[in-house]
Amino acid sequence: MATYQFKLPDIGEGIAEAEIVAWHIKVGDRVEEDQQLADMMTDKATVEMESPVAGVVKSLAGEVGDQIAIGSVLVEIETEGAEAAPAEAEEVPLADGAAVPTQAQEEANPTLEVESAPDIVRPERSAERAVEGRSPEPQQERASTSLSTNEDSGIHSRPILTTPAVRARARDLGIDLAQVKHSGTHIRHADLDAFLLYNGAAPTGRGPLRADEQVKVVGLRRKIAENMQAAKRRIPHFALVEEFDVTALEETRAMMNRDRGQNPKLTLLPFLITALNKALADFPMINATYDDEANVITRHGSVHMGMAAQTPNGLMVPVIRNAERLSIWQLATEVARLSDAAKTGKATREELSNPTFTISSLGPMGGVVSTPVISPPQVATIAVNKVEEKVVPVNGELEIRKRMNLSLSCDHRVVDGWDAASFLQALKPLIENPLRLLA
Repeated sequence: MATYQFKLPDIGEGIAEAEIVAWHIKVGDRVEEDQQLADMMTDKATVEMESPVAGVVKSLAGEVGDQIAIGSVLVEIETEGAEAAPAEAEEVPLADGAAVPTQAQEEANPTLEVESAPDIVRPERSAERAVEGRSPEPQQERASTSLSTNEDSGIHSRPILTTPAVRARARDLGIDLAQVKHSGTHIRHADLDAFLLYNGAAPTGRGPLRADEQVKVVGLRRKIAENMQAAKRRIPHFALVEEFDVTALEETRAMMNRDRGQNPKLTLLPFLITALNKALADFPMINATYDDEANVITRHGSVHMGMAAQTPNGLMVPVIRNAERLSIWQLATEVARLSDAAKTGKATREELSNPTFTISSLGPMGGVVSTPVISPPQVATIAVNKVEEKVVPVNGELEIRKRMNLSLSCDHRVVDGWDAASFLQALKPLIENPLRLLA
């Protein structure tokens, strides 16, 4: 038998190793030519590895999360006698023609079992029919099971009588009516309120919300963790927050959206990026990167705007190249295109590399204030917080205005507090006066 060694190819300039983020095969599987074997990740680009030959998988280089050196053997495949596929696991037939997987199949395809909660027979159900006026004789015998025997608890030793509405509410809240103190003949809504007030932090007697699980930190999530750890360890952050009136900007955005034709719908992001582009031209120390090993600061002439985007796999930062050259509509098109590429995993390495400044926004979930983390070698980043309506004095009169905070984080080794404050003040007339912004 011949064994073909599939070695990890050079999948990026200057890359020495790649991380296994997913296996699509296992030892013993038969693979065909061009069949997908594994997903390998370098930096923030994921590459699919495909088999150049057909055969049976003999060995795999490692587990998900392992780092594999370029040029080392990733998969060994037997290429002779591969027609004899590995014996499939036997199945135990059922009476109706279905099949039960054997132990080998279950070990190959584990499933998480959740133990169902046992049925609980509540004693108060025995008293429910008494409230509803049903047959009293058997009812009295059943109601005796709901009598309290703990005199020290302060709970009345009497059947639990209440209305269907109170019983349904208690069931929804997970309250055991046997534990509710009451002074009248039956439990009322006020008694439930009192119980919640004084026992709200007490255990409800329910089981865990879900089973414990361990999640291995691999792939993009591990890269994010490493980058954030390096950023907080190496960069002395400081943050500055300023409030902006975006009433006129929101009116302008709504007007432009009404007449947008074939253009994409405008969010606040293209307007804010335009304002940042204009302000950064006067503050080159903020549109900069810092090589702290070589002690060199590079002040960039163009703005390569990083745009933090949440994806199913974690946070990614696609980059709008030469953002200062683009119009509002062109920026909106790039924002939509790059966001979609990041979420679907189609963003290229170039589109995910080397921003000079980053903006992040959570839209209406953006909170009031945030302290974004700088991604080295950048020296600054800005976060957009949510827009809120506030009553503010305008020319001696109170008006309802739309207000929004911007949170700027800076690397104090490169950016001084005065520069950061001046930069935010330079943004104010641009954001609060759309005519100046669009001029």
